[in-house]
Parts: sequence; structure tokens; C-alpha cells
Amino acid sequence: MFLASLAAPPQKLRSIGFQGWTIGVIGIALLIAAPMLVVLSSILSNTGEVWLHLATTVLPSYIGNSLLLVFGVSMGASLIGVSTAWLVTACRFPGRSIMQWALLLPLAVPAYILAYVYTEILEFYGPVQTLLRSIFGWTSVQDYWFPPVRSMAGAIVMLSLVLYPYIYLLVRVAFLEQSICTLEASRSLGCGPWRSFFKVALPLARPALVAGLALVIMETLNDYGTVQYFSVDTFSVGIYRTWFNMGERIAASQLAACLLIFVLGLLLLEQWSRRQTRYYQSISRYQAAIPYHLTSGRALLAGLVCALPIGLGFLLPAGVLLQMALSNVTERFSQRFWTLATHSLILALLTAAIGMVLSLVLAYGLRLRPTQVMNVAVRTAAIGYAIPGSVIAVGVLIPVGHLDNAIDAGMKAHFGISTGLLLSGTITALVFAYLVRFLAVAFNTVESSLTRIKPSLDDAARSLGHNASQTLLRVHAPLMTGGLLTAMMLVFVDVMKELPATLIMRPFNFDTLAVEVYRLASDERLAEAAAPALAIVVVGIVPVILLSWQVANARSN
Repeated sequence: MFLASLAAPPQKLRSIGFQGWTIGVIGIALLIAAPMLVVLSSILSNTGEVWLHLATTVLPSYIGNSLLLVFGVSMGASLIGVSTAWLVTACRFPGRSIMQWALLLPLAVPAYILAYVYTEILEFYGPVQTLLRSIFGWTSVQDYWFPPVRSMAGAIVMLSLVLYPYIYLLVRVAFLEQSICTLEASRSLGCGPWRSFFKVALPLARPALVAGLALVIMETLNDYGTVQYFSVDTFSVGIYRTWFNMGERIAASQLAACLLIFVLGLLLLEQWSRRQTRYYQSISRYQAAIPYHLTSGRALLAGLVCALPIGLGFLLPAGVLLQMALSNVTERFSQRFWTLATHSLILALLTAAIGMVLSLVLAYGLRLRPTQVMNVAVRTAAIGYAIPGSVIAVGVLIPVGHLDNAIDAGMKAHFGISTGLLLSGTITALVFAYLVRFLAVAFNTVESSLTRIKPSLDDAARSLGHNASQTLLRVHAPLMTGGLLTAMMLVFVDVMKELPATLIMRPFNFDTLAVEVYRLASDERLAEAAAPALAIVVVGIVPVILLSWQVANARSN
């Protein structure tokens, strides 16, 4: 009895510790989900004639353009991503070893930067049309036809070139994991390379293709800089216009709610479509099939297919930006550039550090209490990456504004002091919006790292008297150093590139590199925007290198 009474307090403390983690995880999940709930609740608000005006004038074009853009980018990114993934995985041709990682490079270039560069190159005053006019003697636009860059087709091409790596990466991994028996069986039945691809390899890679497509669609709907610059009115552009140009916050939030419902519907549809589908491999996933060795014309064509997206999506725009940035180094890398870089670094580092800590709490809380409630809470908190930045910005600004007004009213009533806006238009609100948007990126990385730690280590630590927090800090965290740093780095890079939320929520006189690129390029001053744009591209190369290394490392294991 005496020993039992001594043993009870530690168990009670452990139970209290687990409850504390549960409360903490649910609290974080509710906080992160709050902006999405605010946006959804706006549907019930009455905006009177404003919403009727939007619905009868611009809403149909927002819906139509968004759907057309999503369809076009999905087709373009799938065509590039799947074809290049199959070529570098199943075929052998000169340059393949370089192209299999270089095909990820366009992921480092934000779509809006690509749009600015190609507009500079392909517009009437650009070098391409200038060269054509000098060769054929044309003098005006009436003398010839040239496809317009700033159009729906141009936006589809730009977004396809920078988003296809999502599909390429996931589908290539799926091709690498396909069993040798399956493909060899198709060959023994008389299937050639093309037939094996369409009948066997591609159907088996369907889950990876759908997952990549989901990411492409989310990023397409999130884009603001490209579609705004190309005068393509999508939901993202409409939300910004309604909020700032019309001053109708409720109507803007209702537009955001429509987009949010559409995105959530896509996610549910994707999960429903795979509800009864199972894909299994019979033997070791890294026992690859014998590759097809391409020669002469086929090898040249395969190399061209892989080299084209690399050149158009990364080498050409990066080369143009580098040439512009180095043309006048002193002017391009002025004091303003370093000030903007400092602002971007502050925001990215703050968000990355906080996001890593919150992700660790969520992942570890789910490990301690893997209940249905905890799982739903964590998955809700991690859904923000699927939500466009403009929607999140609206969802953050509305409750933050109400909170500021409530604090100000309370201080005036009790102390006669006006506090003004304490949170609206501050770094705090902007970092919170970033966390809502990018917490999923950090969480997935941290969770993946945590699941590789055997549960027996938890039991051993507790048998030595460590509680849950001590076990995390002294046992798990040192073993997860690589995963934690990777999570921080991925969030850091995403924040550096983020434009819609930053453009809406940035503090006064606190521009970032992304905002500066958007502002200068919108004023047709791409040469001045070259340095900040190049800095964003250089930072974006870091996760590309990491992804390439991870794929290569997985292949060798």
C-alpha cells in the first residue's frame, strides 16, 4: 500500500502532463484554424447590394478564369512533370544524370518573377520581337502577329513552368518505387516502352500524380502576382480589389469564402476518389527495372524534352536577372536592397523558428495521444497550406481588427486612453498569417522525422523518471536536429517568396523583397527589380538542392 501510494503521484503527474499536451495541441489548432473559420462565417453576413453587384458583374469572370487557369496549368504541369519523370527514370540517354536533379530548379523561381522576365523578353519592345522586325523588315504590330504574353495562355505557361516540379518529384519517386516484376511482366507480354508506360507505370503512379496535381492547383489559386500582371481576373485578384479598391471587407471575405469552399471541395474530392483504391508492390521498392537505352535521334529528343523546361523555367530567367543585376552593381545592391533583405530575413526567421516549435508541439502531442480528436485537431491546423494567401490575409485581418477596436474601446471607457491599432498592420499579424499558411510545411517534415524514432526510447526515458517534456527535449530533439532544421529552412524559403499575404498585411513602410519586385515590375522597371528577384531565386535553390539530395539518397538505400 505504501509503495502504491508512492507510485501514484508520478502517474498522476504524467496524466496531467499528457493532458497539458492535449490542451496545448487543441489550442494551437483552434488558433491556426481561426482565420479559416472567420472567412467561412462571413457567408452569413449581409452585404446588401455590394454582393449582388459583384455576383452580376465580375464574379462569373472570377469563377471562369480561375477554373480555366487551374485546368490549363494542371494539363501543362502534368504533361511536363510526368514525361520528364518517366524519361529520367526509365530511360538512359546523355545528360540524364544532370537533368534528373536540374529538373527541380524551376521550383526556385516564383511564377511572378518568371512573368516579369518573359514580358521583358517577348513584348513588342523586347529583344525577340525587335530581332524579328530587323530580320524581316517589319515596322509595326500591323505587319505581323505575335502571341500575346500578358494573357490567359501566358499565365498558364508561366505557372506550368514553375509548378511542374511538384508533379515531377512525386511521380518520379513513384516510378522509382515500382517493382521490377510488374514492368518486366508487361515486357514479357509484348508491351513496348510506350504501352508499358500507359498500361502499367502511369496507373500505378496515379496516387503520386493526384497528390502533385493537388499541390499545383493550390499554388495556382494562390498566385496573385502573375495573374494580376497579366490582367487575368481570378479570385485572388478579386479579393484584393474588393478589399482595397472598393473598401468592402465583408464582400472580400465572402469572395474568400467561395474560394476556400472550392479548395476544401477539391481536397475532399481527391480523397473520395481514392477511398477504395489500393496500390501494392510485391518486392523491394528500389529494385528497378532494366532501363531503356536510347540512342541517336531518340536520345536527342529525350534530352531536348528534359532540357526545355530547365532552360525556360530556370536558366533563361536566372541569366536575364543576373545580367541585369550585374549591369550596375552599385545601384542594384543599394542601401534600400539591404533594408528590404533585412525585412524579409526578419519575417522569414521569425516564422521559421515559431513554426518549427509549433510543429514539434503538434507532432509530439499526436504521438503522446493518438486519439481521433487529436488527429482531427492536428490535421485541421495543417490544412493552411492548401488555402491561398489572400484568403488567409482576409481571415486574419478581420478578427485582429475587431480585437484592436475592442481593446481601444475598453481602454477609452476605463482609462480614457486610446491604444489605436496594436496588432493590425504589425509584424505580429503578418507572422501569424505566415504561420497559418506554412505551418503544414514544417509539420509534415517534423512529423516524418519524429515517426522514425522508436517508441521504445519513450518508454526507456520515462522509466528513468523523465516526463513528456523532458523526453522531448533530451531524447527526441537531439535525434531530430536534421528534420527540425529542414522544417525551418522550408518555411524560411516559402516566406521569402510569399506575395499575396505580404502585399495585403505588411506594416506601413516595411516592404520585403517580394513586394519590391512586384512594385517595380508593375511599373515596368524590371532592371531595378532584378537584384531582389535574383535574391529570392538564390534562396529558393536551397530546398531544391535538399530535395535532389533526398531523392538520390533514397535511391541509393
